[in-house]
Amino acid sequence: MKTIYKVLLSVSVAAVCWSCSKDYLDTNPSSSTSAATIFENTENAKLAVNGIARIMTSQHLSTQGFCGEGTIKYMFGEFPGENYSIPNLTGWATVLNNEYITRNTSSYTYYPWFYYYMMITNANEILRNIDAAEGPQAEKDFLKAQTLTFRAYAYTMLVQLYCYRWADSNNGTAVSKLNNGLVLRTVENMDSTDVALSSSGEVYALIYDDLQTAVDLFTSSGMDRGADEIWLPNIDVANATWARAALAREDWATAAEKAALAMADYPLMTNDEYLAGFHAPNQEWIFGSFGGSEENLYYYSYFAYVAYDAGSSRVRSYPSCISKELYEAIPETDLRKGMFLRPNGPEDYSQSNGKLTNDDLIAEYKAKYPTITEAHNLYAYNQLKVSVAGTPGIGYLNHFRTAEMMLILAEANWHLSNYEAARGYLNALTRDSGRDPQYNCTADGAELLDEIKLYWDIEMFLEGFDWFNKKRWNEGLVRHDFSEGGNFNSLMANDRGPEFGNRWTYVTPEREIQYNRALQSESAE
Repeated sequence: MKTIYKVLLSVSVAAVCWSCSKDYLDTNPSSSTSAATIFENTENAKLAVNGIARIMTSQHLSTQGFCGEGTIKYMFGEFPGENYSIPNLTGWATVLNNEYITRNTSSYTYYPWFYYYMMITNANEILRNIDAAEGPQAEKDFLKAQTLTFRAYAYTMLVQLYCYRWADSNNGTAVSKLNNGLVLRTVENMDSTDVALSSSGEVYALIYDDLQTAVDLFTSSGMDRGADEIWLPNIDVANATWARAALAREDWATAAEKAALAMADYPLMTNDEYLAGFHAPNQEWIFGSFGGSEENLYYYSYFAYVAYDAGSSRVRSYPSCISKELYEAIPETDLRKGMFLRPNGPEDYSQSNGKLTNDDLIAEYKAKYPTITEAHNLYAYNQLKVSVAGTPGIGYLNHFRTAEMMLILAEANWHLSNYEAARGYLNALTRDSGRDPQYNCTADGAELLDEIKLYWDIEMFLEGFDWFNKKRWNEGLVRHDFSEGGNFNSLMANDRGPEFGNRWTYVTPEREIQYNRALQSESAE
């Protein structure tokens, strides 16, 4: 990756080098190198595809916290949810409370749009030019499949952020002026400044079509990514993306089918791997972002914001915690219960912000976790799941792993009334994996769905799923402060019903409206 990135930057390859002009949302490729040169052959085109992977782990908008996919995970998937708490970070209450969701001029509303359309714009440029590149047809087909998978992934995330949940979408047909819909940019209209919003159903149709074509091309090409190239898509990443999209679309049969295909060659990680900090690829990882020390985001990375031993002032002063309620719901026999700092009782920590006051307990945990320095503050229910591979915030970042696919299979089978299969996937994930050898799922009906949701929360904590799941489940969230038996600061202790903030849907950013004439006419109506 390091070599690839340096080559890309040195020759100003369009797919990753951006001009500072008034291009579309600042996401258009630079014109410093012609498409004819960039796509002269498949070797150059490989660099452009790698460039999309680099976008997923780069700083954007000259803002420290905007670090590619990592920002989506912690700032959009965890911050506004119910399971994640930073009880002393009161200055970020508006972000943690998701109060920017309907402000179209906010950078928080704009960032996902900017970031994912940057991926899409680059993908479209590759798709427009790859057929004319010199090189074996199999290589062109493989690169096209990777590019289509990247584009489908970006749209899968966008549709969950900027469109109503499927239950509120009138079966995918609803489009609301500037607050429910996406600009569907493809090769055919990528240069247009006059593109209306499309419904979620139309977006999912493109996602499905892209992924079907990608799967066909991966298969016909006979090619695969390198063994260690976890940051590049292959057929399994295409199927994993399809499974996630189908789950959000409530297409249960497709979600189950694609999840099973995606995870087939990726056994669950061992318990030792589970306790190793979630910062390095292992047998369970299907897709992730490069995170070696030679190419890292330093203080801008996901790990610099959430890893318990990061060298950043953010983590030293404001560590990430699991909600007390979710912690207490984890069985005592479950390995995952030990991945959080357990106080002996409320006398061990401040009842206003959760900071540990028991010196013996502080010493105990710092001895147990030697990468936690004297400069790190510790809090009740401090997360100890995610650590750094190196300071200040080095680590590979996972995007798909088998556990997610198993949870998709459990949930999809429940909706298909295959309760025995749903229980089987929960048992495979938790009991048979060794996470909790005493676990045995016997629930049925509504109680089984509740158990599936609980294990989504337990297994995928801090990996960016909480807010997205609760949105698609059409559920609200409830946060309790310390006086109510929780561990949220009173400024972040609140209820959020399913109708909150435009039904948990980010509005179209003002910058898109300024650029896109079709949306200007909607705004004037």
